[in-house]
Amino acid sequence: MQESAEMTPISVTSPLHSGVFLTRYAHFVHEWIFYLVTTQKRISFQVVRDEVKRRIESRIWPQGSLLPTETQLAEEFNCARATVNRALRELAEQGFVERKRKSGTRVKKEPRKQAKLEISLARQAVESQNSAYRYALVERNVVYSPGWLTSQLDVDPDARVLHVVCMHYADNRPFQLEERWINIETVPEVEHANLNNSGPHEWLLNAAPFTEAEIAFCAISADGRLAEFMGTTAGTSMIQLERTTWKDGQPMTFARMTHHPGFRIRTRY
Repeated sequence: MQESAEMTPISVTSPLHSGVFLTRYAHFVHEWIFYLVTTQKRISFQVVRDEVKRRIESRIWPQGSLLPTETQLAEEFNCARATVNRALRELAEQGFVERKRKSGTRVKKEPRKQAKLEISLARQAVESQNSAYRYALVERNVVYSPGWLTSQLDVDPDARVLHVVCMHYADNRPFQLEERWINIETVPEVEHANLNNSGPHEWLLNAAPFTEAEIAFCAISADGRLAEFMGTTAGTSMIQLERTTWKDGQPMTFARMTHHPGFRIRTRY
């Protein structure tokens, strides 16, 4: 894209000029949008989304205000109405606007941002730290669903589940203890799956990916069994992740992943 003749360079000579900088930056963004709209046949939904978001954050459209209709925005940005619809849907998911049928789209009175948390495979998490990954299968057996799991997964009391316990290591140091129960009725092929070289989490993602999940984090104190696996002492504080998954509405797995002492979870929004 060639630079527009109307877009003048922006310079800031001192921190005292920050207000001037923000004003000129907003003008720059407006001219850039104008350039895209007037010189291109179509623009992406990301451009529409980011410009609407900028107008909300700069109070051009204050909290509680009604946004222009999708048709009006499509005309302004010279794009398809479907492009505007997708942009507004993302902003609704991010907590900036609320959409009601026949009432239009309004800026939320209390806009919020949503943090996205990526749950990686243990292998990926270890290797991202430039550490050597190792997996070990500790226990594997088919059992009838215990009472607490029957309630947790909402399965029949006589449902057959595959119970798997395995360890994940980083440079031969305990990284994560994974304990998982898999509903054989939902994933029948798992009963005879080879889990000797890779964990059940990795196998499931490749062979039978879930369609819905619920995740909970909690702080726990290690008991004797857990302390032995993780190479620490009983009573040590640890982070434990519990995850329940479903496949096409059918209960699929319940897992507990307990991480080594000092493990941290980060997210950005």
